[in-house]
Amino acid sequence: MLKKTPFHSRTSALMQADQWRRWAGHTVASSYQMTHDREYLALRNACVLIDVSPLCKYQIKGTDSLKFLNRLVTRDVSKCPVGGMLYTPWCDSRGKVLDDGTIAHLGENHYRMTSAEPNLRWLQDNAIGMDVQIEDVSEEVGTLALQGPKSRELLMTLTDAPLGQLKYYQFLNTDIAGVPVMISRTGYTGDLGFEVWVDAKDAEKIWDVIIQAGQSFALQPAGIWALDQARIEAGLIMLDIDYTPVNKAMTDAQASTPLELGLNWAISWKKGNFIGRKALMEEKNRGSVTVLVGLEIDHKEFERQHHELGLTVPYPFIAWREVIPLRLNGEQVGYATSGVWSPTLKKYISLAHLQPQHAQPGTIVQIELTVDRYKRSFNAKTTGLPFFSPPRKKDTL
Repeated sequence: MLKKTPFHSRTSALMQADQWRRWAGHTVASSYQMTHDREYLALRNACVLIDVSPLCKYQIKGTDSLKFLNRLVTRDVSKCPVGGMLYTPWCDSRGKVLDDGTIAHLGENHYRMTSAEPNLRWLQDNAIGMDVQIEDVSEEVGTLALQGPKSRELLMTLTDAPLGQLKYYQFLNTDIAGVPVMISRTGYTGDLGFEVWVDAKDAEKIWDVIIQAGQSFALQPAGIWALDQARIEAGLIMLDIDYTPVNKAMTDAQASTPLELGLNWAISWKKGNFIGRKALMEEKNRGSVTVLVGLEIDHKEFERQHHELGLTVPYPFIAWREVIPLRLNGEQVGYATSGVWSPTLKKYISLAHLQPQHAQPGTIVQIELTVDRYKRSFNAKTTGLPFFSPPRKKDTL
């Protein structure tokens, strides 16, 4: 039986179209209405509230907690001060990514780690011999993503905390309507946004307070469809979609390394040894098999071919998630993993893995898309990532 998040009584009351989906064993909304148009537009122009509670959350304490985390992940956790957070992948000994998530430095020898998939056994296996206590607190903490250009303005009506000075990937502890909360300057939309972390028993009250205040800011509850559209625009990868975690890969080629996923910046080479470092250093020296790029698909030709047949144009407003081969001169040189129409950019965009020699921005490759039941080849131009990154994402007041 699927589990319900601490906010389910509120999200289910708003559901109009029965658009539910599974996420980490939980029931969450894909969209509250038949389409997610209003949710996406609110995200980019006002603000949205997304229940992201299914994230796996692990509390890590003990005198060896920093040593343990620095051995486990690719980032240098020692550079994350109390009140700071960082994003990081973690790998097996061959440098293949197991998962990715965030680490929050809550206090002395006290951290909280999030992941998309359950990682408790992996954490415990790598903590043997260390003074580390690992606790799965996934069910105890509810998490809301309040995202969009009006998100800060809304939150500032609910707390006197200095949110205007809160920098990207920092957090603070405060209270909303008398309820203790942690507010972090984080999110998965590529926009200005925050995440509100609250004890599960107080989740419904926090939801109600934010929704009530949000009436003055055009707040919309939003689901995974809008989030998926936004994260592709932001060039953010998704486990099981844009990469296969190594513990699920059937072959070595199915798994990816941080270097192949464009996460070079998330590897702290000078911090000392960590799991996978030797393999990643070898890859750094010899080069990667593939690299992550953006694609801009020729939507005008896509439109023309549909109009030629007297058909309306089925732009993918709901992101597709499938492996589609990419070719150059008839030879496969990579594959796309997820794509969507971007209403903000007015472009048909995709995330893709390409051989390095074909990954330079401006390179034209071919992708096969369906037109009236038949596959047809369309040009797609490689670009850097992200597609969308407004200054407000990191700006302070």
